[in-house]
Amino acid sequence: MSMKQEPWLYEISAKRKLIDLNFKEIWRYRDLLLLFVKRDIVTVYKQTVLGPLWFFIQPLFTSIIFTLIFNNIAAIDTGAVPAFLFNLSGITAWNYFRICLGGTSNTFKANSGIFGKVYFPRFIVPLSKVISNLFKFGIQMLILVIFYVYYVYNGAEIAPDAHLLLLPLFIILMGVYGLGLGMIISTFTTKYRDLSILVGFALQLLMYVSAVPYPIGELRKKAPEYSWVVDYNPLAQIIEGFRYSLFATDNLHFNWLHLGITATLGLIIFFIGLILFNRTEKTFIDTV
Repeated sequence: MSMKQEPWLYEISAKRKLIDLNFKEIWRYRDLLLLFVKRDIVTVYKQTVLGPLWFFIQPLFTSIIFTLIFNNIAAIDTGAVPAFLFNLSGITAWNYFRICLGGTSNTFKANSGIFGKVYFPRFIVPLSKVISNLFKFGIQMLILVIFYVYYVYNGAEIAPDAHLLLLPLFIILMGVYGLGLGMIISTFTTKYRDLSILVGFALQLLMYVSAVPYPIGELRKKAPEYSWVVDYNPLAQIIEGFRYSLFATDNLHFNWLHLGITATLGLIIFFIGLILFNRTEKTFIDTV
């Protein structure tokens, strides 16, 4: 008696689309995604002395140093925004991009063991980094809000307006840029291991040309010959827009055209990263 063959529930094939982002499959593996997110949150500072306090210490100390060097010594004017609050806002936004890029750029090397043993959508791993980093960003954002209220209570002439509604968009753009660039870098680190060292060094330099320690207008005023470096840097536009949505002061600049260009470029970088990521996941196990 012949048995009727049941159809396959799922089929895993080596043939993939150029841009393969199967939302249905990612939703099917949502429990695994949540597991990765929980792992990233719980284990990152599990065996450290201060634990989650590092989330508070790093932005506060960096903001103090920036205030001393760039505002007190270099005399960079932050307008109506108190210098410490100005620096804290930029560092908070920058840190989210930095940890997203750092976490996703090491995807294949850090997960080669599990990738070689079991199948699941590989995109879940870098996506989990971006989502789990929102927890860390939320903690640092809470610190920013506390100091924001403190300075307003003490007479600082800052107040958000309707542009505050754009704040989630700038946060998403930071995540998109971190995820897209991270996937691009992760494809090259499978062949060039020392690239991960270069990424850490490049991020330090990139921070200074992304308008983190100064307003874009201040650079145009003091060093107009170098302002093009910031004007054509989409990350600088996001940082400036993030600050503008919070403070809406005259020394900060916001432009809808720049926002549109920055968002479009972010999507292009994301899809390029996804294409390279999908191609690399087929053969990376032979090179890692």
